[in-house]
Amino acid sequence: MQKKKLVLIQSSPYDHEKKPIKKSKLYFVGLAMPLLAAMTPDEFEVKIILETIEDIDFDMDVDIVGIGSMGHAVIRSIDIAKEFKKRGKTVFMGGYMVSLMPEEAKKYCDSVIVGDGEEAYPAMLKDYLRGELKSFYNMPVKLIHTPLPRFDLILDKKIGDMLPVQAGRGCPKSCSFCSIYCLYKNHYIRRPIEDVVRDIRQIKDLGFNKFMLLDDNIMSNRKYMMELLDYIIPMKMTWISQCSIDIGDDRELLEKLSKSGCMTLSFGLESIVQESLNSMNKSWAKVSDYKRLIKNIQSVGIDISTEMVVGADADTKESIRNTADFIKECKIVVPRFYILTPIPGTIYHKEMLEAKRIYIEDMYSYDGSQAVHIPKNMSPEELTKEYWALYEKVFEIGNIMRRTVLRKEFFKAPGRYLFYMAINLYYRYQIKNRLTPNII
Repeated sequence: MQKKKLVLIQSSPYDHEKKPIKKSKLYFVGLAMPLLAAMTPDEFEVKIILETIEDIDFDMDVDIVGIGSMGHAVIRSIDIAKEFKKRGKTVFMGGYMVSLMPEEAKKYCDSVIVGDGEEAYPAMLKDYLRGELKSFYNMPVKLIHTPLPRFDLILDKKIGDMLPVQAGRGCPKSCSFCSIYCLYKNHYIRRPIEDVVRDIRQIKDLGFNKFMLLDDNIMSNRKYMMELLDYIIPMKMTWISQCSIDIGDDRELLEKLSKSGCMTLSFGLESIVQESLNSMNKSWAKVSDYKRLIKNIQSVGIDISTEMVVGADADTKESIRNTADFIKECKIVVPRFYILTPIPGTIYHKEMLEAKRIYIEDMYSYDGSQAVHIPKNMSPEELTKEYWALYEKVFEIGNIMRRTVLRKEFFKAPGRYLFYMAINLYYRYQIKNRLTPNII
């Protein structure tokens, strides 16, 4: 029997002219598409398209199309779905954005995979072959067992020198604005250590010496992480991941992370105002501890990337402006900021809706570059203005240089800090064009 042709597409966000954002190289490759490709039944011939670095031929010879929905790129994902539907193709969508609003996503495609794909994706494709495709597939998993990702399908593309591997999924925290909490409700799933090690070894065998450990919080299980590091250390690789800032109080774990080659950890600090953290169900994080914890982490040779939001209930123009000083003092190598956005499906959206504080109701205009809710201490327009002023200040050339190459650590790892500088300069370019910098 002739195989069905399947294409998996990772969409790119739109710019302000509603054109997909393009890059010459994709430094941080997602795991979803290579993993889905590995789980595809033998009856299908599969290919992957990463729209950020390649174009989509809407008239391609294909039977069924799968489209991801990462962040603001979901708007582009919907438009891609529409184009293939016009041509009579079967289209399914997945990813955390459509999982938060599956009924809305279903308007534009034939089927929606909600949440985990390990069981839902193969089941959906088998139903498709039988002509019994369902509208929704919601099949949560308690254990994650996956085959080796099909990185062979993307190695000929213009990607960076780092590949992803997943250790766990979900998070025990309950931040009200967070999509991860809405999907997993404090549930955290760890992959078997032997599977994680197998995947890291595949990355090394493919000629890569760097990997990105995908886990919403590597502090979720300390014993697991310590054991995993015992396997990573002898591989002599470098890697990055994300975590909760309280890891800064665990000296033993920090030293072992550094020894294993961990070079950067990303932290969702959100705000330098404690009342703002409290309003986002993040009272477990203490602003008064931030600088001390950051210094502890940096003292073992691990650099820090941060994600912060502006527009929470206790934020003021002054606190937003003070955030630039915080970044400068702490020498955060790669800072990112977002306007707090009530994403449909999150607790925060429900709260803003009930309080009648949604300023812009058209969720398809939510691109992270403008305030869409009514803050307590300023107007939406003022929040948007302060947001971009913060980005402009943080990404002044002098500030970029001071936190990347003009620091004593530069001489220990010049290549690393030149890489950080390059990321910062690209972010600066995006900011000048009023595009919210993103990791893609």
